[in-house]
Amino acid sequence: MSGTPEGPVHPEPAETHTAEPALTERDAGRREAELRDYRAAFRVARLAMALVDRDGVVVAANDSLGALLGTEAGALREQAAADLVDLASDGRTWHAYREVLRGRRSRFRCTRRLKHADGRSLWAEVTVAPVPGDRRVLLSIADISDRRELQARLRHLQMHDPVTRLPNRTLFFERLAAALEEPAAPREPHEPHESYESYGYGRTGRIGLCYIDLDGFKAVNDTLGHRVGDRLLAAVAGRLTECADSDGHTRGGGHLVARLGGDEFAILVEDSTGTEQLTDLARSVLDALQEPFDLAGQRLSVSASIGVVERSGRGTTATALMQAADTTLYWAKADGKARWTLFDPERNAHRMTRQALSSTLRPAVEDGEFALEYQPLVDLADGAVRGVEALVRWHHPQFGPLPPNRFIGIAEEDGSIVELGRWILRTACRQARQWQKDHPRERPLFVSVNVAVRQVWDSDLVADVAGILAETGLAPHLLQLELTESAVMGSAGRPLQALQALSDMGVRIAIDDFGTGYSNLAYLSRLPVSVLKLDGSFVRGFQDEEHANAADELIVEALVRLAHRLGLTVTAECVETAGQASRLRRIGCDTGQGWLYSRAVTPERIAELIGTEPLPA
Repeated sequence: MSGTPEGPVHPEPAETHTAEPALTERDAGRREAELRDYRAAFRVARLAMALVDRDGVVVAANDSLGALLGTEAGALREQAAADLVDLASDGRTWHAYREVLRGRRSRFRCTRRLKHADGRSLWAEVTVAPVPGDRRVLLSIADISDRRELQARLRHLQMHDPVTRLPNRTLFFERLAAALEEPAAPREPHEPHESYESYGYGRTGRIGLCYIDLDGFKAVNDTLGHRVGDRLLAAVAGRLTECADSDGHTRGGGHLVARLGGDEFAILVEDSTGTEQLTDLARSVLDALQEPFDLAGQRLSVSASIGVVERSGRGTTATALMQAADTTLYWAKADGKARWTLFDPERNAHRMTRQALSSTLRPAVEDGEFALEYQPLVDLADGAVRGVEALVRWHHPQFGPLPPNRFIGIAEEDGSIVELGRWILRTACRQARQWQKDHPRERPLFVSVNVAVRQVWDSDLVADVAGILAETGLAPHLLQLELTESAVMGSAGRPLQALQALSDMGVRIAIDDFGTGYSNLAYLSRLPVSVLKLDGSFVRGFQDEEHANAADELIVEALVRLAHRLGLTVTAECVETAGQASRLRRIGCDTGQGWLYSRAVTPERIAELIGTEPLPA
């Protein structure tokens, strides 16, 4: 055929619209010879092949295909090709195969697991493609079992830990993701659970995890070397596997035990039956690991901390499950190690709240979310209000009003206490000065402000106090700074210098919660302290007036006398009854603070108390 036809050129010869010239006798002979050669090559080819008509029926099969399937090639004729190589097992493959048979697709390839007549399995790569110039298709099958086995070995190496031979982190998360994707099997209410298990059902839709961390493993590595450490890890892996295999609730192939890295392991329980199963498993792990290990002459003991999580798989992600497990493991460590701890939603909610508070604490100062309330400090002799303690409150937009014990510890940890403490100090001094201006004829109130240790270390507290006093116009003797006993006792270096400088300035220094720490009374004579605030535990011992404890009164009386001999005044906290106030007054305590007089109130309420009748004593 000469020249180029007009219009598009079609790639398939069968679809061209030009007429083929009549074959000569010589051409016909050549074509017949080619067909004989083709049939001969088809029969002796090492590649398993079959000719399939457009209906999907095998027209011819070569000996290699018969050998691959363990049967005679002739026995394969007239059989459905899709049945021979399992092409109808999934919709996507079946659709592609039908498209080739109909001439709508040039070819397709897939991998199938086939059964030999002797029962063994083999992996095959199946290719289906049209025969040029023919309406039939060629089915070719290559045995790739060796390649698949090599791939499986390589995958095993990639997915398993070389030290313990356990599944590694990658395989663990792969299995976890797959477990979370599988829904629980449906079960009618009238059907017994066992009947579904017998048909492969019985899935609970729940998932459990024991997250295990060895206690003190680093010490083994550091003292005995990594070789012994690796032997210990392998021995631990063996005991964990035994615990998982012996779990009485195990379903199917057992639980997955994995090494997640370092000295961290995990036991994944699919289709768990509840928290009891997980806690029983955790107990067995602890018991198993408590038995000493004999490693090449080395006798070692090890303990573990375990975080236990059990929940419904529906709505749970791998990330959420691992976060819960990690949090619970941290609790087990914090609670003393060598124990298991079950995930507690309420405890976790408190932790999440703590994190939320930590993240919003710094901007809350700038946004004006904090406010001060004041609790009166009353002279026990005449009931007059001599001063107030400033107590901070956080009006959180999400959690509402929060007392100091909810956020001061967080502020100390993240350092925001410096900025917050500076704001409290400035606000309290400004308010004290305002009361003084509003009531010039009355005896001015002093204001007592709590100071954290970190404020002394992380800021120039002396400069801050001096600047704020100058800014507000408050006299130094009207400011009292309270530090906890543990912070003051044993102070040296910069903290002691700061306290001395503040005292020299005229500011009063008070030891808060005195009597709760490691009281070293010798320090009292060396520190620039002017006030002791007795912890409320001493005062509570005075509540039962009918059965008064003489020892409590003797201790408090001794502390008061000692303080007075050193030139210090004493304030009693948590005064709640008139009887307590009377006994404290008799002992010689100077001032009292507590609900007998008033709770912490607004600045306006304190203004109303100035110049009024003494509070009940």
